[in-house]
Amino acid sequence: MPTPSEKRPVRVSIFNQSYSLLSSGESGEVEELAASVDHLMASISSRAGTTDAARVAVLSCLHLADRLRALERDLALLKQRVDQKSEQFSLMLDQAIE
Repeated sequence: MPTPSEKRPVRVSIFNQSYSLLSSGESGEVEELAASVDHLMASISSRAGTTDAARVAVLSCLHLADRLRALERDLALLKQRVDQKSEQFSLMLDQAIE
């Protein structure tokens, strides 16, 4: 595995286009991500009835941005719940100590 400063080329294909990327991580991870993006773009292309790569790419970005926002919202709610539980446990511990 390369060090963080060492990057190796990884070839992937997304929406019938080949890309050579530099990655400091595992090439398998990059390939899995590329396959996921390729699948998403193919799915969007099929549903939208277009093969225009730029349009499909923009729609895919919007889809991924929406998923990211939903995950960020879920994470914020989870953090809030953890904070509330931590506060409750802290109060319970204070009561038990007294």
